[in-house]
Amino acid sequence: MKETFQEQLQSFLKCDLKSLFPLARSMNRKLKFFVGPTNSGKTYNAMSELKKANSGLYLAPLRLLALEGYEDLKQNNIEATLITGEEQIIDEDAAHVCSTIEMLDFNLDVDTAIIDEVQMLDDEDRGWAWVNAIIGCPAKTVIMTGSVNALDAVTKIAAYLGEELEVVKHKRKTPLKVMARHTSLEHLEAGTALIAFSRSDVLKLKQKLQKKYRVSVIYGNLSPEVRRDEARRFREKQSDILIATDAISMGLNLPIKNILFTTDTKFDGVSRRKLSVNEIVQIAGRAGRYGHHEVGFLGATRRDVLEYIKEEFNSPIRTIKPPYKVKMSSEQLEELASHIKTKSLTKILKYFKDNMNFDGPFIASNISSMLEAATIIDKREKLSLEDKYLLAQAPITTKSTIILQAYEAYVASVIRNKICRYKPSITLPKKAVTAKDLLLVEDEVKKISLYLWLSYKFPDIFPDYDKAVILRNSFNSFIEKTLKSNLKIKEPEFKKKYTRPIRRNGRSRY
Repeated sequence: MKETFQEQLQSFLKCDLKSLFPLARSMNRKLKFFVGPTNSGKTYNAMSELKKANSGLYLAPLRLLALEGYEDLKQNNIEATLITGEEQIIDEDAAHVCSTIEMLDFNLDVDTAIIDEVQMLDDEDRGWAWVNAIIGCPAKTVIMTGSVNALDAVTKIAAYLGEELEVVKHKRKTPLKVMARHTSLEHLEAGTALIAFSRSDVLKLKQKLQKKYRVSVIYGNLSPEVRRDEARRFREKQSDILIATDAISMGLNLPIKNILFTTDTKFDGVSRRKLSVNEIVQIAGRAGRYGHHEVGFLGATRRDVLEYIKEEFNSPIRTIKPPYKVKMSSEQLEELASHIKTKSLTKILKYFKDNMNFDGPFIASNISSMLEAATIIDKREKLSLEDKYLLAQAPITTKSTIILQAYEAYVASVIRNKICRYKPSITLPKKAVTAKDLLLVEDEVKKISLYLWLSYKFPDIFPDYDKAVILRNSFNSFIEKTLKSNLKIKEPEFKKKYTRPIRRNGRSRY
């Protein structure tokens, strides 16, 4: 009897991933990969094909990009629906849908689908969503866009699927040149973007440079709405200089002439390390926007940084290697719970990662934020396993006290099945005097995003969608106003208590 159980368990722990998406398997799909560097027109050409299709789907890596795709279709008189984890603009007559990639409906078949920024399949926490989309997107034609480092991965996955793959190569439209000398902060040209890798460093540079230049800033903790406003100011030449983290490496089309790195290191959530060639190339590609500049320039504000950037930029790009990460499905969750006889989400997630095997070039993995959430949720005995798994996928960060306290209160509301009204954790000040004041408002916006995400999943329990949106607009307006002002930072207090590393791709997942 024991052997029979073990045999059953081993059989279950072996998974053919493509079999989990029966609709996609029935469609005789054709795969296309529009591959090329930034500023090569690959996404533009993909969107052109989408506009010609009778029905279509645009899968974006960011809420901001999903919104831009939606607006692009609407401007071309194509009816469209927008779906993200926080908002839905439903048009019942629309045959086109723009959504964040995690919101992909695997039961909605279309003629053409775009999977944007496919190199994101290598992302530690979100890569599974791109893997699932490539394998399971139910479209007759699936167009992927991305950089050349993803070509090998896309080719291997297509071979696993046994589906036809057409590779369409794109070349950069404007040349990109490395500067011969480093550039002093005292002599910055209008149209320059300075790259730092933490919120703290971005705001310090703003404080230093705003005495001489008009400045816009973009970093990961800002909401998409504020990033968009800061980008607009730079685009419309209301600011001369943009100071940003690698948050600009995706999803923002900006008229940048010069990209200057202020450092050659970043904290990636584990350790401080040197920038990789892939990171440098992705960011550098934002310089020399086609239609705005005839050439883009890459440089640095220090001699040693420039030497490193130049050496890496001229190195071969790193190819994404298998295996590719896969997240546990809801069906696998229930089966594993039954097999190992536990309702502990933490134990199930760890068992999945340690024991699940997949046919093809894939490996079981877990999302770090989901594991953190699972430790909180497992303390709540009255939650069903299904609700535990759903709540563990909420967009939270345990680094913020505001968000963590709100999350625990929201989980309690789900357990009690009791209506939870949105209540701000802070009173909006008249102005932000320090970066601490600004950070609290930024975290309040993330808390609103969490509430909106839950209102989509549990609309009867979290009914204050409209109120939360109005408050988000108010808080975002405050942030936008603050960033346009001469924000002062009280260095010792800020550095000690509020400096938080911005991890790669640490933007809102949904």
